[in-house]
Amino acid sequence: MKQDLNQQPTVTIGRPRAFHREEALKVAMLTFWQHGYETTSMSLLSKKMKMSAPSIYATFGDKKGLFLEALDLYVGDLNDMKMFLDQSTSAFEGASQLLKMSAYRFTDNSNPCGCMLASSAASGSSDSKDVQKITGQFREKIENLIQHRIEQDIKKGRLAKSTSAEALATLTVATIQGMSVLARDGASRKKLIQLAETAMRAWGSKGFVF
Repeated sequence: MKQDLNQQPTVTIGRPRAFHREEALKVAMLTFWQHGYETTSMSLLSKKMKMSAPSIYATFGDKKGLFLEALDLYVGDLNDMKMFLDQSTSAFEGASQLLKMSAYRFTDNSNPCGCMLASSAASGSSDSKDVQKITGQFREKIENLIQHRIEQDIKKGRLAKSTSAEALATLTVATIQGMSVLARDGASRKKLIQLAETAMRAWGSKGFVF
């Protein structure tokens, strides 16, 4: 059929023509990261993402669905972390580098302070318990990856058999969470690095420096 050149083009109402889902999701991630899950309103998301609320719902399902996608974007592929830890010369080196990267990331002025995983759903009402549970599961997965890497070094004799892999992994994750809180309070990068160095001394290694 010959096209009618006088026919008006169809325009989708509710979101901009040049809509890019990935870009909108990144904006949502930064918004949740800065303000937290419960305190981030749909009106704020709509303003920041430059999308109407109905369009956000149509694209991401609901606020919870949007948050979980944003959280996935923030955390990234945990297989990458596993590969990073596996390729580190030791569990000690892998953990120290994780703390170093956290110190730099949490104080990067181009992003909100702290860790989205630690702060966005750290507290809230009973309505957000499922979201809090999911963020906790992410932390548990990260802790398990660190623990597995420590267990490898214990088996190879690089760490004493009496070493508690679980305790050291928990210490590492707890330090990261604490660094996030301090960064949100305005702590300097230098202060976070000093905290990381102190935490790593619990591994019994000498001469640890960044």
